[in-house]
Amino acid sequence: MHRVSTPTPAPSSDPAARPASRPTSRPTSGGGEPVSPLDSGLELAHWRRTIHGLYRQVREADDVVAAHDLWRRTRDELFSTSGVTPLLPEDRPGFAGLPTAPYDPAWRFEVPITAAEPHRMVVATGTDGDVPFDRVGLVEVPGVGSLDVWRLRSYGGGIFVPVGDALAGQPGGTYGGGRYLLDTVKGADLGPGEAPGSLVLDFNFAYNPSCAYDPAWACPLAQPGNRVKVEIPVGERYDGSH
Repeated sequence: MHRVSTPTPAPSSDPAARPASRPTSRPTSGGGEPVSPLDSGLELAHWRRTIHGLYRQVREADDVVAAHDLWRRTRDELFSTSGVTPLLPEDRPGFAGLPTAPYDPAWRFEVPITAAEPHRMVVATGTDGDVPFDRVGLVEVPGVGSLDVWRLRSYGGGIFVPVGDALAGQPGGTYGGGRYLLDTVKGADLGPGEAPGSLVLDFNFAYNPSCAYDPAWACPLAQPGNRVKVEIPVGERYDGSH
């Protein structure tokens, strides 16, 4: 993510869901006090280690419901205590957890990636220039629709799959700019499916980008190829209170 002017929703859990993002204003601690550049760097490293480790536990878990509960609780803890939380200072005192729906196994899929016409998406930022993504394929999710699969072309690489559903922007629905299913460079990785060339897409683990909490962040949002016409009621919801 990158700090810029307010993005227009087109369509982490990670406060730096894009590589090398740097806020233009100094991060603050949970109490609103400024965080030094050193402390901010250490906090961000801790956040990323935590997310990478969390998704490793999710991938290895035999009980996916328990893994989902761990995912929810760990993210709530990060948002409430980290010095690099994307929550605005005024939203932190009353934060009681991210609105996350109960786990529903009907929304977990293993889907093959199929070829798609090459296409580039460029996300303009205020600090790091243009961040390019290349479409490397698409997945057909039964009962949901088609989603483009993107690869980050910048340092670190990684697979990126956002989704915007019919609840996006609706009262009590999901974030208008869409949610992230996979952002592997930042640890949000549910792993491959059993079949070669397939991905695990579990919509129960869909989460909001940082710009859902602080409009100063610039986020890659769900483009037309990552918009579906069905309601996806699971994963992190959006109540508009942040």
